[in-house]
Amino acid sequence: MKVILLKDVKGKGKQGEVKNVSDGYARNYLLKNNLAEEATAGNLKALEVQKRKNNQLEQKEKEEAINLKDTLADQTVELKAKSGEGGRLFGSITSKHIAEALQKQFGLKLDKRKIELDQPIRSLGYTTVPVKLHPEVSGSIKVHVAEQ
Repeated sequence: MKVILLKDVKGKGKQGEVKNVSDGYARNYLLKNNLAEEATAGNLKALEVQKRKNNQLEQKEKEEAINLKDTLADQTVELKAKSGEGGRLFGSITSKHIAEALQKQFGLKLDKRKIELDQPIRSLGYTTVPVKLHPEVSGSIKVHVAEQ
């Protein structure tokens, strides 16, 4: 029996795939637990429509990420912190601080988890910080840490 998987099924396949499984397995497990539905002509057509819609959404998200990458490339985030001798900071600048500064200074809402800061910034000056905006799009932010 051909079925369309509604959820990932270990050993069988991923969500949205059309698989050929035994009739008993389909009736007694997959259909009963709402893990799959029968692959009728109407269901297959609905699956194609859903896939097209998902592709359009992904394309739109990617375009937005590219636009945000271009916007971030032109900006320099200014942060102020107390420092001691040799430009070493008391404390450090984390991705949370950078995300908050982006929101305040430019009105750009960016999740702190997307800012890929290996280690917190602990010195004054300019730093380029990588940002992962989309699985296929990554950019960078210039961060300037000045003395308070």
